[in-house]
Amino acid sequence: MPGTRKLGRPTDHRRAMLRGMVTYLLENGKIETTVTRAKEVSSMAEKMITLGKKNTLSSRRAALAYVTKTDVVKKLFDEIAPTYADRNGGYCRIIKTGVRRGDAAEMCIIELVK
Repeated sequence: MPGTRKLGRPTDHRRAMLRGMVTYLLENGKIETTVTRAKEVSSMAEKMITLGKKNTLSSRRAALAYVTKTDVVKKLFDEIAPTYADRNGGYCRIIKTGVRRGDAAEMCIIELVK
């Protein structure tokens, strides 16, 4: 069930971190992070892309309420969502890259599927 991982942070910090990571993922198409964060970011990014596929005023406002940059929302509705018009979910890919040197946390790259 998405949204149940606490990631060792208070609720408001966790939500702000995930909003920033989803915005960055939609802006750049790829980010490197830990596996548990990537799983949370993946579920939220897929929800944003699904909103982009609806392309209504209410879905645009809902995306603007979550994504922190307006130009990223414009890119989401104009470029990203139309490429996934014939796809039912599975917009993100998680590729494990090994462990982080400092604390041995399992790292991965999360990217949007082409």
